[in-house]
Amino acid sequence: MGAQWKAKGKELAANAKGKLFGRLAKDIMIAARNGADPASNARLRLVVEQARKVSMPKDTLERAIKKGAGLTGDVVHYEHVIYEGFAPHRVPVMVECLTDNLNRTAPEMRVLFRKGQLGTSGSVSWDFDHVGMIEAEPAAAGADPELAAIEAGAQDFEPGDEDGTTMFLTDATDLDIVSRALPAHGFTVLSAKLGYKAKNPVDPASLSAADLEEVEAFLAAIDGNDDVQNVFAGLGG
Repeated sequence: MGAQWKAKGKELAANAKGKLFGRLAKDIMIAARNGADPASNARLRLVVEQARKVSMPKDTLERAIKKGAGLTGDVVHYEHVIYEGFAPHRVPVMVECLTDNLNRTAPEMRVLFRKGQLGTSGSVSWDFDHVGMIEAEPAAAGADPELAAIEAGAQDFEPGDEDGTTMFLTDATDLDIVSRALPAHGFTVLSAKLGYKAKNPVDPASLSAADLEEVEAFLAAIDGNDDVQNVFAGLGG
């Protein structure tokens, strides 16, 4: 959770497929601004691969590419905005949004942060590293994440939860290179994106059960906003 907060429970609305497809479609449209061909657009290729892995309908995927590349006549005006602040109990939070209306998103974020504290630009980001995050699973029994990280060029790795996945962390500029290299070292890439990893995450053991529940509720509310793409919380795993 020091890397990227994830809602608990597969049935939560924040993890519903429709919401996931909506977020991926936005990512695809933004990436396609630099070209509609995934073969020559590394950022687009990574998002398209992720969309295919979660079974996004082909028509939805292709429509997002064409719309982002300006091939449909529609003009996409999504802005990338980052909100910084604190969840309850001083847990630092970075919130990435893609919005077509800042006049809607900004006040919604102010309301959501009332149970925490909304900061100014730079107030929290200094305590996060901007990194590549690659979620992968072993393609065969015995795959060694440490060896794979070294040989593929990742800077570090974090064991996943009980689902057996591993989060490989890279320099921001090495995301595509490492994503391409991992399959040769026994891992199937599930997702790859740029994100924020807390330098000094809060230890969950330092919070009471009630306090931790309050933090989780705050993060779930933020993540549930339609304009939010990613929530990165400085909370230890």
